[in-house]
Amino acid sequence: MARLHSRKKGKSGSTRPPRLEKPDWIERSAEEVENLVVKLAKKGYSKSIIGDILRDSYGIPLVKVVSGKKISQILKENEIESSLPEDLTNLVKKALNIRKHIESNHKDLEGKKGLQRTESKIYRLIKYYKKTSVLPMDFKYDPEKIRTIVAK
Repeated sequence: MARLHSRKKGKSGSTRPPRLEKPDWIERSAEEVENLVVKLAKKGYSKSIIGDILRDSYGIPLVKVVSGKKISQILKENEIESSLPEDLTNLVKKALNIRKHIESNHKDLEGKKGLQRTESKIYRLIKYYKKTSVLPMDFKYDPEKIRTIVAK
């Protein structure tokens, strides 16, 4: 799939495991996997990083196959939820880093264009999350106020 603001093709991602039943070689039970997810979330890892750690370090190809629940469902049951969705948080962090760069480099026109592109993605994503009622309808993107939410 092509990138949004450049004429390049995107990186190809890893493919999901084709099987939807638990493989025989996985020795961990559903409770152990859920405890691992909760432990990693309390350390401050995001959902995608938790999935990567479980895949690479513990040999769990897909949490839903083993435990019957997605990582987000496990975190919601244990009341470990972030205020913003992960993709929006990553874009906001990127925009804050670009803003910090532009403060010290006023003449960086490419940086300003990058900030415009990143913030346009943020606005589109917020619009989508308002439609799907993930974010409240009165949510506004203000870089100074959102810095306190994201700065962890």
